[in-house]
Amino acid sequence: MSKTMTGAKMVVQALVDQGVEVVFGYPGGAVLPIYDEIFQQNHIQHILVRHEQGAVHAAEGYARSTGKPGVALVTSGPGATNAVTGLTDALMDSIPIIVLTGQVPTFMIGSDAFQEADTVGITRPCTKHNWLVKETDRLAATMHEAFHVATSGRPGPVLIDIPKDVQFATGKYTEARQVETHYAPQVKGDLDAITELAKAMETAKRPIFYTGGGVINSGPAASQLLRELVAETNFPITSTLMGLGCYPASGENWLGMLGMHGLYEANMAMHDCDLMINIGARFDDRITGLVDKFSPGSKKAHIDIDASSINKVIRVDIPILGDVAHVLEDLLKVWKSRGRKTNKEGLSKWWDQINEWKQVDCLKFKQEGKTIKPQHAVARLEALTKSHDRYICTEVGQHQMWAAQYLGFEDPNRWMTSGGLGTMGYGFPASVGVQLAHRDALVINVAGEASWLMNMQELGTAVQYNLPVKQFILNNERLGMVRQWQELLHGERYSQSWSEALPDFVKLAEAFGAKGIMVSDPDDLDDAIMEMINHDGPVLFDCLIEKHENCFPMIPSGKPHNEMLLGENADTTNAIQAGGAVMV
Repeated sequence: MSKTMTGAKMVVQALVDQGVEVVFGYPGGAVLPIYDEIFQQNHIQHILVRHEQGAVHAAEGYARSTGKPGVALVTSGPGATNAVTGLTDALMDSIPIIVLTGQVPTFMIGSDAFQEADTVGITRPCTKHNWLVKETDRLAATMHEAFHVATSGRPGPVLIDIPKDVQFATGKYTEARQVETHYAPQVKGDLDAITELAKAMETAKRPIFYTGGGVINSGPAASQLLRELVAETNFPITSTLMGLGCYPASGENWLGMLGMHGLYEANMAMHDCDLMINIGARFDDRITGLVDKFSPGSKKAHIDIDASSINKVIRVDIPILGDVAHVLEDLLKVWKSRGRKTNKEGLSKWWDQINEWKQVDCLKFKQEGKTIKPQHAVARLEALTKSHDRYICTEVGQHQMWAAQYLGFEDPNRWMTSGGLGTMGYGFPASVGVQLAHRDALVINVAGEASWLMNMQELGTAVQYNLPVKQFILNNERLGMVRQWQELLHGERYSQSWSEALPDFVKLAEAFGAKGIMVSDPDDLDDAIMEMINHDGPVLFDCLIEKHENCFPMIPSGKPHNEMLLGENADTTNAIQAGGAVMV
């Protein structure tokens, strides 16, 4: 029997039917009917953020840490335009979120009405798909379809723009099971291509698994299958920034992160491999460096759910279109049926070479004197928190790279960071979303003071909902990555890369009703971190660090993988002996 209800009630009912538990939002005139329905129900918790960008990033954090879609609700006009950064961030990093926006009544569209904007036009380039719903009878079906599109294939953000008169009007509610969708991405890989990859794996002398966020997006089964494949083959494995945790950092075959600030051994192995197996990564420019010199002479395979990502940047020899979990399952079956063969002699020599590269110790640093090195701060954070049920978010900049280098992730969905878009201000609201999803977990946002200030207002959200998120600020009083590039590439002309009016973060925390901790002496660091961990509410941790520390290793822009800048404590002599062209 069909149900008749208002459009506003349809929105809430569809969210309930889709299993939504939390909505992040900010009310305004064009969504008041929906907010009225939220007020009259108890199935969904609404979290009042302080800015619409924060709502979308919080939804991203919720989605990334749970594997379930995140939901944000904002009003028309500036509410919708404030959501654009979060939508673009989610599109770049393949995060499934549903953003619901209010719109002026249908009869006023195009009249430049108060708080009117062409939301569908504005967000078309930064969503996987979007809809403007002009008929109440179509609203519920559109809601259900939006969840399907956001979570199927390569995940991503979708947006539904809902005029106010559609929310007030009544119509027939469509159940999710009644909705027919034509969007059905291919999930099973071509068996001939999978067999070709298995054959290449049998003879490769210098193979490597290059993994990305697609492994995590595919679900827990994909990470388990990947771990089985690595154990069976004994191939080395590396990962992009977005793929950290798909293979455990403590695993014997782990080479660490690769790319612009990746580990020496990972980048060298990528450069010298003879078989590169890309699993769920998109050959991002931060990984490839100079495309013409990217892994010369290697055979390349690429497993990806998104057909547009294959051969987009790097031409590959074995393209496999499909979901990572499905393809890895079939690859393991084929490889096992063929006798589990590898080139053991070649692989043994390959590991000897990799172990030589590891001797460079590219992350080595010295903590001396009374100024805290940022590497030391993150290393101590790792040591004191790794035994906890821990989730890590970051902002964007040097601190993000140090977190990726010195924090170890054993499982997927534990690392939330802005990869493709590089969004300063992402980490704090994302940590709010993560904490909502994992109430009893230790959620830490590793931040720089400049990035953190971009969405500092969300401290009010954390306090209001008693979310014990820990904001671990590495405070160098600089736009650290900008300053580093200015030092290395722009003749040490530090144009606008520092602020002369930073707040007292302890007082700022107290003004919001949170706890503030400041530490500047390395001898006090461990006790201060433990105080942060043990506090049962939100904490703003101000860690004063060396102001001019650079983040190494680093592949300079336009250089290949085997030309890296190393830190002063790395063994550059060993690097040259091990075959690396090191720039010092």
